[in-house]
Amino acid sequence: MSEPRPRTALYLKVAADLRAAIAAGEYGSGAKLPTEDELGRRYGVSRGTVRQALGSLRADGLVTSRRGTRRVVLGAPRLHGFGELRSFTRWARSLGEEPGGRVVALDRAAADEEETERLRLEPGAFVYRVLRLRTLSGAPVMVERTSYPERIGELVAGTPLDTISHSEQLELHGVLFADAQHTIDLARADEHDAELLGCEVGEALLRERRLSTDPAGSPVEWSQDRYLPGTVAFTVRSSTATSALGRRLSR
Repeated sequence: MSEPRPRTALYLKVAADLRAAIAAGEYGSGAKLPTEDELGRRYGVSRGTVRQALGSLRADGLVTSRRGTRRVVLGAPRLHGFGELRSFTRWARSLGEEPGGRVVALDRAAADEEETERLRLEPGAFVYRVLRLRTLSGAPVMVERTSYPERIGELVAGTPLDTISHSEQLELHGVLFADAQHTIDLARADEHDAELLGCEVGEALLRERRLSTDPAGSPVEWSQDRYLPGTVAFTVRSSTATSALGRRLSR
């Protein structure tokens, strides 16, 4: 008999929803959140659960700390630039979060049509595919599906399964990530996502598709990351001179 699928703690779901609302500007700086009773009725949870959620927001410096009063929003989550966006581990550490993860599957296989095109491979070439669960301070937030060209995948396969950052290990071998192209959209959770993230099959997840290249412009990874809604928010800043994509925590 299979073990029951773990569910995300209720207070984390409430906190994620409130973070997303703050990030979206529904509660601007200085605005008051609904009362604990109102939040409890809205989410169908106890006041204790609401207080845990608000405590999480307070620890992040998003709301005031006085219990029994309506919390006041202090500001929006912090923004981060390309360096943190490319590396989940470095981004998480910059926020004071503890990055984590585990490899669920690692396979060598013939590249499919999309991998061949994205990674600019010869027909019939092989890739290494890595399926990983990523966590922030122990809480599951993202399922990472990454395909590597064979020469790079061999290096990844040679690292311990509990390695937190593959990119940092690859840099030690001279594989540098110099540029990346990102596409952000929604994807429906499949069975792997549901099992690892504790969500329902078919639930909408935030998807980041990323093609990373080295200083010579050669592809080094093709990744498709799926985040639980409310765990991160992406922001785009553009100018006539340059444009950048940053990620901010809204869990």
